[in-house]
Amino acid sequence: MKYILLIFALLFTSCSTKNYEITKTKIITIKSPKIKFSDVGYVRSSKNKIELELFIAGKSIQTFTLNHVICTNSGCMSKGAFNEEYLNKNYPLDILQNIILSQPIYGGKNIQKKDGGFEQVIAESGVEITYRVDLNGVYFKDKKNSIIFQIKDLNER
Repeated sequence: MKYILLIFALLFTSCSTKNYEITKTKIITIKSPKIKFSDVGYVRSSKNKIELELFIAGKSIQTFTLNHVICTNSGCMSKGAFNEEYLNKNYPLDILQNIILSQPIYGGKNIQKKDGGFEQVIAESGVEITYRVDLNGVYFKDKKNSIIFQIKDLNER
């Protein structure tokens, strides 16, 4: 019983502790089967954790906290379960954190370096992705699954 309480406490605190080194205000657009959003958000990060907080009319409507699990306002789940519920089950486990942090996806597959960033085009079973990172922000589109994820600096609107 003691171990169950310890595990439960660790899971809860992994989603609730908020010590971030970087906070950036962004314009965030997300279109997926479960999320439709386009407005201001905060991207916060530290060495071990990332948080994406979405706002509409100045009110926080959803928070995603990523570390070894992904936590939403509804609770925490594995990265695979999150992808299946919110994005696409064919995606790699780290895809959301890589998009938020402007890092290559799919282990850098098909990466083409561009001025100020890179582009990846990934077409394989279940996905048809165009992913660009440049000085203006991040653009992710999976044409096959109708998923769009865009992050721009607030002054680039």
